[in-house]
Amino acid sequence: MHEIAGELARWGDTDLAFAVATVIDVRGSAPRGPGAAMALRADGVVVGSVSGGCVEGAVYELAHQVLSEGGVLRHSFTYSPDDPFAVGLTCGGEIEVFVRSGRSAAMAAAVDAAASAQAVALVTVLDTGAEVAVFADHHVGFSAPEMHAVAREMLLTGRTGLRTLPDGTEFFVESIAAPPRMLVFGAVDYAGAVSRVGKFLGYHVTICDARAVFATAERFPDADEVVVEWPHRYLASTHTDARTVVCVLTHDEKFDVPVLMEALRMPLAFVGALGSRRTNEARAERLRAAGLTEEELARLRAPIGLDLGARSPEETAVSIAAEIVAARHGGTGRPLSEVDGPIHRSHRHG
Repeated sequence: MHEIAGELARWGDTDLAFAVATVIDVRGSAPRGPGAAMALRADGVVVGSVSGGCVEGAVYELAHQVLSEGGVLRHSFTYSPDDPFAVGLTCGGEIEVFVRSGRSAAMAAAVDAAASAQAVALVTVLDTGAEVAVFADHHVGFSAPEMHAVAREMLLTGRTGLRTLPDGTEFFVESIAAPPRMLVFGAVDYAGAVSRVGKFLGYHVTICDARAVFATAERFPDADEVVVEWPHRYLASTHTDARTVVCVLTHDEKFDVPVLMEALRMPLAFVGALGSRRTNEARAERLRAAGLTEEELARLRAPIGLDLGARSPEETAVSIAAEIVAARHGGTGRPLSEVDGPIHRSHRHG
């Protein structure tokens, strides 16, 4: 729902009713994961997607039914090789969709928070459609301490999925966290292209360099922030989490080595460094000499990026982004035409 939160927040300021359909479970290969959402307004306006096109028409009808009759609907879509005209996923997987009114106080609180990049978990009880928006220190909606505790634990790690209480109550938790961070160290020509692709992927992008003459907002208009500071000092003092990616582009050992020493000892999602093979071999030796263990050094992706034959800063940024995406989802980086098995990795969250 994060993708359509801004639009839903605007809809909430009108008098028009609307229904929200959310993917609550995925089995096998499917184009969208749990939390993907589509909304239908009473005047026929639609935003979002639950399947990339396969079942949008059928979900539209379900949402229209909820708008007309009230209540909630839960429906599964799968692929039927025996009925080519059946509504389902051509990729062969199965998705389960839950449809309810978008006019609850909890939904309003959740979409407002998501639209302003505030972390929130939206909890939906599936047999009734009752909802509660759970924040770190308060909630909006019904009181259910055990359910709230589960939601807060899932929000901390950004997980979304179905859960069941000991009494059999099934509920869906959608974690809507602030965007993950991309920290780009080095205000070089490649940094501009990396910041653009980072924003495209949904990251909050920070460019940091100790050289004030190069680290300016005018040079990097796509970055969310540009910081003048020694990279290792900034990394040690700023907020990071298990979703944060670090791209070291400085090509200067007095910057590279200290920031990589810091980064490779932190629980980050990705740490990569730009440079030729000779540069990276020399850098690795300096890191070992500075006390980095082989296990810590093994986390470094250098030279950063997949082998795409990239030349320009823009092509290099695409290659870096490709490696980040592959690392995030367990991709191989090989052409899909050469890989067996499902194209889409499992979306199920623990």
